[in-house]
Amino acid sequence: MSLETVRLSQPARDRLVRLKRTTGITQWNVLCRWALALSLKDPSTPLVKDVVTDSNVEMTWKTFAGHHGDIYLALLKQRCIADGIPLTEENVAQTLTVHLHRGIGYLGGHRELTTIEGLISSVTS
Repeated sequence: MSLETVRLSQPARDRLVRLKRTTGITQWNVLCRWALALSLKDPSTPLVKDVVTDSNVEMTWKTFAGHHGDIYLALLKQRCIADGIPLTEENVAQTLTVHLHRGIGYLGGHRELTTIEGLISSVTS
C-alpha cells in the first residue's frame, strides 16, 4: 500500500455516486477531500481498520490532494502521531484509507451534508 494511488471500496463508491447526484459536486477527489477532513476532525479512532478497495474508482495522490498535497500529508502524519501509529509510508497510507472511508460514511449518513452549505458547515464547525 502506498500513497501514490488512492482507491475506494465498492460501498464508498456507491455512496459517492449518490452524493455526486445530491450535491452537484461532480469530481470524486473533491468529495474525497471533504470526507477526509470530516474524519480527521473526529478525534476518535476509526472502528474499521481493514478496507477492501475493490471498486473501479482510483485516483493518483496528486489528483486526490491537488496543490495541497503537502498539507494533506502533514495532516495524515499528525493523525498517525496522535493515534500512536509509527510513521511509515504504509501506516500513513492505511490512515488515509480508513479515514477516507469513515468520512465517506459520514457524508453519506447525514442529510444536512447533501448540500455544499451543509458540507462547509460540518467541516468548519
